[in-house]
Amino acid sequence: MKARYTRFGEFYPYYLSQHADRRCRRAHFVGTSLALLALLAALLSGSPWWGLAALVLGYGGAWIGHFRYEKNRPATFDQPWLSFRADWVMYWQMLTGKLSW
Repeated sequence: MKARYTRFGEFYPYYLSQHADRRCRRAHFVGTSLALLALLAALLSGSPWWGLAALVLGYGGAWIGHFRYEKNRPATFDQPWLSFRADWVMYWQMLTGKLSW
């Protein structure tokens, strides 16, 4: 990543450009969905292991998408908070059909 972004509105188009391959977006979507299920399991069971599983599943899906399909470095390594927010926006856009997956 060349530029250091400070505003989400500037960062999000870059973030989407790093997810041009639909397989990468799908890996993100699956990982995020599994992370949500693991968080629900953590709440219902009270087990902190599900919280750890949520992190592994969420980031695992994203990293598989980047390293296997996009062949790029995840933006979260450089801008973790903007990337975290962007991932949820991208997830919602895919869920609602505003972004193909």
